[in-house]
Amino acid sequence: MLHPMVEKYAELLVGYCTRVQPGELVAIHVPTSAIPMARALTRAVLRAGGRPEVRLAYPEFQEDVLELAPDAYFDAEPVLDLEEVRRVDAWIRIAAPTNSRALQAADKGRIARLARQQGPVGAIRVGRTKWVGTLFPTDAAAQDAGMSLGEFEAFVFDAMFLNDPDPVAKWAELRAFQATLIERLAPAREVRIKGPGTDLRLSVAGRTWVNSDGRKNMPSGEVFTGPHEDSAEGTVFFDLPSSVSGSVVRGVRMRFEAGKVVEASAEEGDDLLQAQLEADPGARFLGELGIGTNFRILKPILNTLYDEKIGGTVHLALGRSYAETGGTNESAIHWDLIKDLRTGGELLVDGEPLQRDGRFLV
Repeated sequence: MLHPMVEKYAELLVGYCTRVQPGELVAIHVPTSAIPMARALTRAVLRAGGRPEVRLAYPEFQEDVLELAPDAYFDAEPVLDLEEVRRVDAWIRIAAPTNSRALQAADKGRIARLARQQGPVGAIRVGRTKWVGTLFPTDAAAQDAGMSLGEFEAFVFDAMFLNDPDPVAKWAELRAFQATLIERLAPAREVRIKGPGTDLRLSVAGRTWVNSDGRKNMPSGEVFTGPHEDSAEGTVFFDLPSSVSGSVVRGVRMRFEAGKVVEASAEEGDDLLQAQLEADPGARFLGELGIGTNFRILKPILNTLYDEKIGGTVHLALGRSYAETGGTNESAIHWDLIKDLRTGGELLVDGEPLQRDGRFLV
């Protein structure tokens, strides 16, 4: 028997996030560490009249590829993945880590090459299909968060409003609040981020702000846009750590000139940082500026899906832009790095404060 909360979780992903309709083909990507979610999603898709296609992967798959694949593997076109993403009507991916440090010793250059190989798949998925990515609670993720599994499950479910009687209504409330932010941001020309080690200016004139209300990522809670590619000027210190393919990057400092990263260092994981920056020419430019709005998420858990949504933070993504924002930067990577403004930070829009010390002033 499935846990009622897991069934409620699956129904939210199928009914709200991807809005599966009768006859639609739905790709469900689930690691074997989240088998209960595979069944719950399959049942939810079937109840909606859809056609589920389940792809299971063992947890060490990526680790084995990075260790053993010949160079030709990374240069080959991912033809099956491309065919799938072009044909499906909806795409659901579940992350369920069993060892968040499994790739700590992996070759960082090969990690970047694998990301570059999969870049076209991600670009098509984002642009053409209904999709959602989410995190299923596991012991490894709970350990990263500094919680017991029970505490972490409660944290995860609450961040998605699953503890509320009507989660969809709560997402509608957040969508309405984010709409007020976008109303303020839509005519903006410049966003300035200030805080310890940070003074960065970005042009957003004429760019589109997107209301991220849980349709694409679950949980969500952010508004985002694509800053002008040549506009970033100044310095930024990302004080929340980031995990990329199982490797931790901490204490990242960057300096931008004419939109490009010209200096970068990390207190931990600098080799991965440098490899990501060298992935391709677009990797040194920004593809996204996001503002977190989910105040159910109060602490970082070393998972970008959650950490970038923390109310009172902003994040900047190196690499690929989202076309819906008007951004034009192209890259195989899209790496979100997070700045916490809750302890002495300020977000200015055309010189006027939008947020101070993590609290919105609208």
